[in-house]
Amino acid sequence: MTHHTPREIAECFSGHRFEEAFPHLAEDVVWQMPGSDGLRGRDEVIAACRSTATGLEGVRVEVERFLVVDGGGSVAVDTLTRYHADDGLSVVASCDVYEFRDGAVTRITSYTVEVPQASG
Repeated sequence: MTHHTPREIAECFSGHRFEEAFPHLAEDVVWQMPGSDGLRGRDEVIAACRSTATGLEGVRVEVERFLVVDGGGSVAVDTLTRYHADDGLSVVASCDVYEFRDGAVTRITSYTVEVPQASG
């Protein structure tokens, strides 16, 4: 397994490069999305990421903002992303907060909101 810093792991995950982040997920990782039940365990997180990746096939992803705040044992990634699909445009603002133990991701908290399009 290639060794990555917490920052690099967070950048992979938030940048939709999930496969690169998978080896660094703790077996008991929790992915919490306020307003939902969240996901528990490495297998659930991997399945959700793979489903997301499949859903993004054929979608042009344009990242407008990708700000990383590195606290060592915790990392936050603030993004603004445009998703151009055949059925239209979606703009999403998100902030993912990653917590680490012994180099592995133990918790991800994701705050996500779709940003309304300006008319005219």
